[in-house]
Amino acid sequence: MSLRIIFMGTPEFSVPTLQNLKQAGHEIVAVYSQPPRPGGRRGLDLVKSPVHQAAELLGIPVLTPLNFKSEEDRETFRSFQADVAVVVAYGLLLPEAILTGTRLGCYNGHASLLPRWRGAAPIQRAIMAGDAKTGMMVMQMEKGLDTGPVALTREVEIGEAMTAGELHDRLMLTGARAMVEAMEKLEAGDLPLTPQSADGVLYASKIDKGETRIDFSRPARDVHNHIRGLSPFPGAWFEAEINGKPERIKVLSSFVGSGQGDVGTVLDDHLTIACGEGAVCLTRLQKAGGKPLDAADFLRGTAITAGMRVA
Repeated sequence: MSLRIIFMGTPEFSVPTLQNLKQAGHEIVAVYSQPPRPGGRRGLDLVKSPVHQAAELLGIPVLTPLNFKSEEDRETFRSFQADVAVVVAYGLLLPEAILTGTRLGCYNGHASLLPRWRGAAPIQRAIMAGDAKTGMMVMQMEKGLDTGPVALTREVEIGEAMTAGELHDRLMLTGARAMVEAMEKLEAGDLPLTPQSADGVLYASKIDKGETRIDFSRPARDVHNHIRGLSPFPGAWFEAEINGKPERIKVLSSFVGSGQGDVGTVLDDHLTIACGEGAVCLTRLQKAGGKPLDAADFLRGTAITAGMRVA
């Protein structure tokens, strides 16, 4: 026995779930993904999403509607006569016609411990807030934003030095295994649903470019969490005067160091920066157009010395 599944996803994060469902023996009757976007070296080519590319390799038909406002798109969805839709980071809010367009509804793999961090950027927000754990949840979808009842939970610890990129990869694989288990239980008629608590609701809003600049006036722990929560993308950054002109420098990793001083002061020759409370040591950096470098290698080509101020 197997389920007839419509899979809906777009980024790399979604790909292992698609692959694992296929390997588990389910029939993936169609894949929905965001339309190809401008990309390539000069941004002139239309680039298919990672899910789109993975589905083509698996020989699965791919559909890329801008939305589901037209009755034609809705009827196409229903015409697959799927048992269930599996959604992982698709990138669209689904209308009622799609949520009810399969025999068993839609199930979403979401990267947080709901109701904490509903929304677009749960991985980054969990780290930036200093959370000690997060997880993957499989939930039955309804019209609200990540409000549906939870079917399955897998917790993941967040290490003190873990970056958003590292947590992304861990949750990506955890979520793929969880969804396969959930679909097995659903097929057997043994997938319990638990309503989300009304307490502890937090929204993980999309990361805005305006919040990526490092604010060294905050406590060192908060600065460290900010850096790792935005690493590797879009990247937290500061400005330093290099060769007489301000230069933007991205920070990819750090740790809470020791020392104190005026906010933004470089305290030693190892990139320890004074914060509003304590200090943070920057350990991996990248200049615009350059490669990521460990601090020692970075300092060989960039003079940031004790006593300088950065902001």
